[in-house]
Amino acid sequence: MLVNGIEMLQKAKAGHYAVGQFNINNLEWTKAVLLTAEELKAPVILGVSEGAGKYMGGFSTVQAMVAAMDKELKISVPVCTHLDHGTYEGAYKCIKAGFTSIMFDGSHYAIDENIAKTKELTNAAHHLGMSIEAEVGGIGGTEDGVTSNGELADPEECKKIADLGVDMLAAGIGNIHGKYPADWKGLNFDVLAKVQEKTGLMPLVLHGGSGIPDEMIKKAITLGVSKINVNTECQLSFAAATRKYIEAGKDLEGKGFDPRKLLAPGFEAIRQTVRDKINLFGSAGKA
Repeated sequence: MLVNGIEMLQKAKAGHYAVGQFNINNLEWTKAVLLTAEELKAPVILGVSEGAGKYMGGFSTVQAMVAAMDKELKISVPVCTHLDHGTYEGAYKCIKAGFTSIMFDGSHYAIDENIAKTKELTNAAHHLGMSIEAEVGGIGGTEDGVTSNGELADPEECKKIADLGVDMLAAGIGNIHGKYPADWKGLNFDVLAKVQEKTGLMPLVLHGGSGIPDEMIKKAITLGVSKINVNTECQLSFAAATRKYIEAGKDLEGKGFDPRKLLAPGFEAIRQTVRDKINLFGSAGKA
C-alpha cells in the first residue's frame, strides 16, 4: 500500500518507536524489504539515493517496480518511496516520477538558501500529497560522492526549517554514513535533545543507522527520532552471504550459477537484517 510518510511518522512519534528506512539497490533488495515488512506488519520506507536511482534505470523505473511489486506481492502495510539525500534537481525528478516522498538535503548551503529551497520544495511536494524531509547539519562520511565532516546541527536553524512545514527533519548529531570507525565518539544526545525541544512534535530522522549500538538507537528514539535509515548493514550482510556461497563453490554445483540461486543467500541475509532492525526500532505490528 503506497503512501506518503506523514501519517506513519506521526504515529511513530506519538508511539515512541521508529519507522525503518531501508535503501534499495535492485529488485532483490526491494522484494526482501517488502516481504519482511509484510511479515512483521511494519510500516516501511524504501530509500532511493540518486546514485541508486540512476543504477536502476531512473526514478520512474524504480517507482514502477515498487508499485508493481507492491500489488503482485499483495503488500498490505504502508510503504513509502522516498528520495534519500536528494539535490534540488533530483527532488523535482522524483516528484515527476511519482514518488510518495522526497528528501531535500540543503545542509551544505548557507541556512538562508537551505530555507529558500526547502520552502519551495515543501510547497511543491505538499501540493501533490507527498511528504518531505529536510536536513540541518552534516552526516559524516560520503554518500553518492558527497562528503561531509559531520557538522553538528544548530537547534535554532532546525527550528527555522521545521517552521516551514516539512514533515520530518534530519539533524546531524555525530552520525556517519558507512562503517563507524573504532574511535567514533558516539551520538551527541545533548544536541538531539535541544533539537527536539526546538522542533516539538516534528518527527526527527537518524541517518547512518548501520552499526550504531542498540542502546544508542533506543535512547535516540526516546528523544524524538521517528525514522532511522539503514543501508550499509544490508549491503554488508548481502556481501558476506554471497561470498560464503561462492567460496563454498556452490555456484559450481549443478546450476548454482543461476542468478536466482546465486543471489538467494544474499536476499535472505537482507531479510534477516531488516527483520532485526524493525524489531529493534519497535515498529513491528504497527502497520
